[in-house]
Amino acid sequence: MEVTVLIPNYNGLKFLYDCIDCLKKQSIKDFRILVVDNASADESVKWLKENNIDTLVLDKNYGFAGGVNAGIKEVDTAYTILLNNDTKADVYYVENLLKAIKTEEKVFSVSPMMIQAQDNTRIDDAGDGLCIIGFAYQIGVGESIKRYEKKMKVFAACAGAAIYDTALLKELGAFDEAHFAYLEDVDLGYRARLYGYKNLYEPSAKVIHIGSATSGSKYNDFKVKLAARNNIYLHYKNQPLLQLIINALPIALGMFIKLLFFAKKGFLKAYIEGIKEGFASYKKCKRVDFKKVKLSTLIIIEFELIINMFKFVLHFIKRRIDRLR
Repeated sequence: MEVTVLIPNYNGLKFLYDCIDCLKKQSIKDFRILVVDNASADESVKWLKENNIDTLVLDKNYGFAGGVNAGIKEVDTAYTILLNNDTKADVYYVENLLKAIKTEEKVFSVSPMMIQAQDNTRIDDAGDGLCIIGFAYQIGVGESIKRYEKKMKVFAACAGAAIYDTALLKELGAFDEAHFAYLEDVDLGYRARLYGYKNLYEPSAKVIHIGSATSGSKYNDFKVKLAARNNIYLHYKNQPLLQLIINALPIALGMFIKLLFFAKKGFLKAYIEGIKEGFASYKKCKRVDFKKVKLSTLIIIEFELIINMFKFVLHFIKRRIDRLR
């Protein structure tokens, strides 16, 4: 057995049947399914036990990061697939992720083609990007799946359906539990990049994703606040002081743009609270050991952050054009 499919769950009973049913229909059968339940108040645990699904039941809600980390400690296979409960995996999903992570050396993670449940011709996520103004974004979101049929390197994998090298996952410290939820996968992918590993996108592995199943909506006070706070953590942890100084102005510009955006959406208070909390508590985060990071790697990533700014704008323009058609 090479891989464990780890499914975090919090009050997700209505999604579990379809998620696990798809896994039972996979082209390969030799893998473990492990559900980590974050103290659900619905009957998730009862259903899982009745259906003999291997389940780790936690005493409280530790968030995505804490819940997944508890599960990772129980994994003894070479690879770990993290799969959101609100997904339906294609029959070749596990097989093709396994093949992809073995194709190159120093691969830390592989992100699949995540497809929108509302429109299966549109991308939900083709890996995650990060740009110089501090925006983390879903690559390809809202665009045609036909534009994302080629393998490529990505800044980070989306932890909603990605495969990871288990040994490296544990070596890198897994997910930062200070995040609780949101951006913890970009943070982990960033950390892996700094230490010389790669994150890939594999279009032959596909999942349908509903999205925001746990938080309940694309934007809400909880999600906006945590994402704003965690964005502060993300840059503080993964950029040395000189790089933070260089990038301070573009990051501030990005924060101002988001401030205007969330003011328009009615979440200004939540966004400001998240920023305040981020600056008040960032020192509790464990920073990358920059003595182990090559200067050339920092330079390459800095240029990538700049290039990703143009890619982000291009994605934005494409989505707007598609909506007008």
